[in-house]
Amino acid sequence: MSTTEEGKETINIPELKEKVVSAIKMVYDPEIPVDVYELGLIYEINIYPVNNVYVLMTLTSPNCPSAEFIPSEVKNKIQQIPNISDVEVELTFDPPYSQDMMSEVAKLELGFL
Repeated sequence: MSTTEEGKETINIPELKEKVVSAIKMVYDPEIPVDVYELGLIYEINIYPVNNVYVLMTLTSPNCPSAEFIPSEVKNKIQQIPNISDVEVELTFDPPYSQDMMSEVAKLELGFL
């Protein structure tokens, strides 16, 4: 780790990405007992200099009743990681979500395997 002029420690990218994934795994779709990461709702995680995080995600449906709650909860959990500078969460529906995007853990939990 090194320290920037602003006093924030910069964390190596793989270590920070692991922390971001762990934070995201604390967010659940209220209607499904599986976290949003295992559901396959996270399309992309990018870490930029000085601990800036960008997440591209989707929802199970454009009409999802939790459309405002889930992305803001993802952002909130990531912002709680020490030394995070900025978090941007972008919502997309391209490509559309399908059950094929779920991890095997999620499929097992939901009885699809």
